[in-house]
Amino acid sequence: MATKVYIVYYSMYGHVEKLAEEIKKGAASVEGVEAKLWQVPETLSEEILGKMSAPPKSNVPVITPSDLAEADGFIFGFPTRFGMMSAQFKAFLDATGGLWRNQQLAGKPAGIFYSTGSQGGGQETTALTAITQLVHHGMIFVPIGYTFGAGMFEMEQVKGGSPYGAGTFAGDGSRMPSELELAQAFHQGKYIAGIAKKLKVAP
Repeated sequence: MATKVYIVYYSMYGHVEKLAEEIKKGAASVEGVEAKLWQVPETLSEEILGKMSAPPKSNVPVITPSDLAEADGFIFGFPTRFGMMSAQFKAFLDATGGLWRNQQLAGKPAGIFYSTGSQGGGQETTALTAITQLVHHGMIFVPIGYTFGAGMFEMEQVKGGSPYGAGTFAGDGSRMPSELELAQAFHQGKYIAGIAKKLKVAP
């Protein structure tokens, strides 16, 4: 039976979604792993999104809290808002009380990826503050550490991400993930999928 890894994200301008797509490729490259993309519900109105010049949402299915129970592992992604996860993703996690009550996510591995507007915009604080959500559910936080190798020490070009997980810099919105950032995202997907496969308990 396949190990199910869900890549669950919120993306307003497409930066996080681009990383999510690459993470899915990495996770799916692990034999016996079924990787699936989900996006969390939007909390802003079409009018507000229009004023923010947000592009239309992709056709990736919108997840409900109950869908999480079906997965063996997760990789959660979101943009940063003042050094923490976006309100849309927090609102989704706030709706998972039923899963918490029954500890349905306990013991399942989870990783984190993110996008910030600048180099000092919260690449690590966003991950650190998000870990509290995993802890209360009893999930196992899986950082990528320095398993990405030389790419973690890149100094000649701007690169998002950290030992906590893959990341990118959006800048004024026009900058999309670089090839190195996408490679790190692929690595994260493959790495966490491999761990989820090892931890999966046979039925």
